[in-house]
Amino acid sequence: MVRVVSDDFTKLWTRLSREWKISLEQSLAPLTEGQLNVLELLLESQPMKPSDLIQYLSTTPAAITTLLDRMERNELIVRTRDDNDRRIVWISVSDKGKAEAERGRGIRSSMIEQSLDRISIHNQQLLVYLLGKVANA
Repeated sequence: MVRVVSDDFTKLWTRLSREWKISLEQSLAPLTEGQLNVLELLLESQPMKPSDLIQYLSTTPAAITTLLDRMERNELIVRTRDDNDRRIVWISVSDKGKAEAERGRGIRSSMIEQSLDRISIHNQQLLVYLLGKVANA
């Protein structure tokens, strides 16, 4: 019985994750989900060094550099050299980046709300509770 539940959960979670990712990426364009994640991290604790992002993004320094290069070209972030140590580069969110982060948050919230609206408020609360239990296991 446990195996059946596990298999069902895996199938449903994989399908839901894939559908949300595809829908989110299409709606966010030209912004990507990865860029939205970086903007949100920076807005919480900017400025940050590129190396600070590694622990949050679970990727390589080279991939972060590529992502930040693209974001800088799109004027979402600003890189500045440290006044005391020119080897250190600080990253902060530009005005355009702040606007895109707000737009992205709205899109994501709307998408999740549309999905959750399919079930009652009670079941939404129960779902959040149960997912919290699974996440903290």
